[in-house]
Amino acid sequence: MEQAVQWIAPVTTSIAAVMVALNGGARLTGYGFIVFAIGSIAWSAYGWMTAQDNLLIQNLILLAINLLGIWRWLGRTARYEEGAEAASEEAETPMVSAAALAGLDAVDREGERIGSVVDAMIACDSGRMAYATVSVGGVGGVGEKLFAVPWRDLRISTDRVEVNSLASRLHRASGVEADHWPGSAGKDWDRPAAE
Repeated sequence: MEQAVQWIAPVTTSIAAVMVALNGGARLTGYGFIVFAIGSIAWSAYGWMTAQDNLLIQNLILLAINLLGIWRWLGRTARYEEGAEAASEEAETPMVSAAALAGLDAVDREGERIGSVVDAMIACDSGRMAYATVSVGGVGGVGEKLFAVPWRDLRISTDRVEVNSLASRLHRASGVEADHWPGSAGKDWDRPAAE
């Protein structure tokens, strides 16, 4: 039994860490916390079997934290996502939750996938979206370019955002710095760097 627990504990903890790190929405994150809870139980059992009180206590505390994560992501946040989905289904015109905007696929005007929406900036005085920050290219953030795409150059649907530019043009453009977004999106946001 001890040998089985010795394998279950690190495997479940590793799987859970990947699930939570993917940030794939309330359900995936919530299920990740369930897997984390299983890992905490296994680590607690191993700590008890091997008389490692510190391991036992630490993982009982982590179990309580994981239960809080399950409640937050599969209870509270999942209900909010369901509420937003219901609003979208009942609306006369298509709607998407502002929280769901980040993570939507971004396509160019020909429908080619170019990346995803990172976030959106909203002007406080008007309450209108100023621009969306769109990540283009790269893998896992490495090698990506960020663009501040003005609201006028976006078309938002429930499952994607269309950017009024072309993938080939964006790959030649310079974009914005990841740690310094502009105060507003310029007219030449997608101009190739050589022009």
